[in-house]
Amino acid sequence: MTAPGAKTIWILRHGEAANTAPTDASRALTQAGREQVLRSAVHLMSEPLELMLVSPYVRAQQTAQLVYTALGQRVEMRTAAWLTPDSDPDQVLAELDRASVSNLLLVSHQPLVGMLLGLLDRGDRSSPYSMGTASLAQLEGAAPLPGLMTLRSLRHSH
Repeated sequence: MTAPGAKTIWILRHGEAANTAPTDASRALTQAGREQVLRSAVHLMSEPLELMLVSPYVRAQQTAQLVYTALGQRVEMRTAAWLTPDSDPDQVLAELDRASVSNLLLVSHQPLVGMLLGLLDRGDRSSPYSMGTASLAQLEGAAPLPGLMTLRSLRHSH
């Protein structure tokens, strides 16, 4: 049960993507990646998500669209340029702190997602979590600040 005033942040790494594309940003999901994402989306179906923030990269956009559809399009979805693989985790935390919602989903990439988990849960960006494709993490806490959130679950897609 979520404590009053607590924030819940879900972090989803995109599904498996093709190895070849003109640029890393243009890599698309494979069929296996789409299936992975749908398996992860099941865990979000009963959650009161208010906002989905998504990397501009094609594979993250496709991942978010699959989740959006699975959830019955009942959540606001926004592209966030600060959610790319090499984004600064501190900038992401500052953006999350500005978000005035209590239950949100980030769709992004390694190494960023692993560093965010380590920073939020352990207060340390140097001990990132391992997140395979379509892995889904749930954090809860008073605010998205280093070490102030607790990792409630981490599910890896199979």
